[in-house]
Amino acid sequence: MTSYQSDQQTVATESTSTDELINEIIEEANDINYVEIIENVIDTLEQDDSAMVSHPSEGGYRWKCKYGTVEVFVQLTGTTDEDTLTVWSAVLKLPAKDEPRLTRQLLEMNTSSTFEARFAIIENQVVVLTTRTLADLSAGEASRLITIVATIADNNDEALQSEFGVA
Repeated sequence: MTSYQSDQQTVATESTSTDELINEIIEEANDINYVEIIENVIDTLEQDDSAMVSHPSEGGYRWKCKYGTVEVFVQLTGTTDEDTLTVWSAVLKLPAKDEPRLTRQLLEMNTSSTFEARFAIIENQVVVLTTRTLADLSAGEASRLITIVATIADNNDEALQSEFGVA
């Protein structure tokens, strides 16, 4: 065997080892246990043993916990890349006083202070909401999404209710 052939074989072996390492890293990344991650985040957020989990008949998982003055809901539709993680928390019941001014304020807040979340209306309630497919979602991102919704909702619910809530 010539020196050139030996060098080529070494490069091929190193390349195979690198490819195997990359494949292992990709497999580990794909083995994220979202249910475990969500439950760990909720354990750190929840107060007064308020956490509850359910398995809806349509599939997936739902959690609810109290954080400060709000209830936070987390829904996981499944565990494939096409499934979604949705987190929401109600901050104000509608109808409200001065809804045009409320709407403008919420839109301005959506631009400046909600990060990956946003204010929205669901079933006559103003909520803080985020939703994301699981494709390429890391454990850190999942944790961040839940924490962002809980924090924004808790930081804004009392002020919004005080200013715009129906008397």
